[in-house]
Amino acid sequence: MPEKSQQKNLATGAEMAEEPRDVPHALIKLIEEEGLKVGDRLPPELELVRRLGFGRSTIRETLKTWESMGVVSRNKGAGTRLIAEVSRNTLRVALTIKHEAESLLRMQQVRRPLEIEAVRIATRLATPDQRRIINARAAELMAVYEAGEDWRPADHRFHKAVHEATGNSLFEQIIEQILKCFHDIYETPFGKPHLGEASIPLHRPLADAIIAGDEDRAAELTATIIDMVCAETQEIAEEHNG
Repeated sequence: MPEKSQQKNLATGAEMAEEPRDVPHALIKLIEEEGLKVGDRLPPELELVRRLGFGRSTIRETLKTWESMGVVSRNKGAGTRLIAEVSRNTLRVALTIKHEAESLLRMQQVRRPLEIEAVRIATRLATPDQRRIINARAAELMAVYEAGEDWRPADHRFHKAVHEATGNSLFEQIIEQILKCFHDIYETPFGKPHLGEASIPLHRPLADAIIAGDEDRAAELTATIIDMVCAETQEIAEEHNG
């Protein structure tokens, strides 16, 4: 019986270890149950492994994340100590914000060069009809934005028109896949469905540059638009974690 019980515990631990996102929640629960406060020391890593059932590397990565967030301090001699108040509500929100920010910034890093190259090609190769469509999509986007309505569908149609003007369907497919990977998880990043709204007015001059065949200006504006979204993302994360 003891052997079966031990095997069951090991199996349970293995199953839990496959869900690293649950480690912060398990740690928070332990901290609350133990009544640990700022200045108190967390149990050693090996004890956390035994008590929580997660792998040591998974627990270590979580503690490193908490250290970078200013939640704990880690020292070989002093162990891991709490330097900020921890509760299920406060830390869970902080962890979510940090993870969303990192995910969105990584996505934008991949998207940025693709969008810039797509705009350059579209500016060079767009037919007169395609330029008219881009102009119409920009006008639609600005009208919706200025009316205070949800501009996201119009923004999507604008960028789709630019991608189609490249003559290379892979641009649209790859960028769509990148965006889908993020939005499948975060429908409203940071609780803000209109993240990047400040960049919308730049879409009118972007369309004008494409229509005029000004490749460098179009690429510059595209980079600025994406950089504005990244800057807003970083600002939200720093404000929340600061």
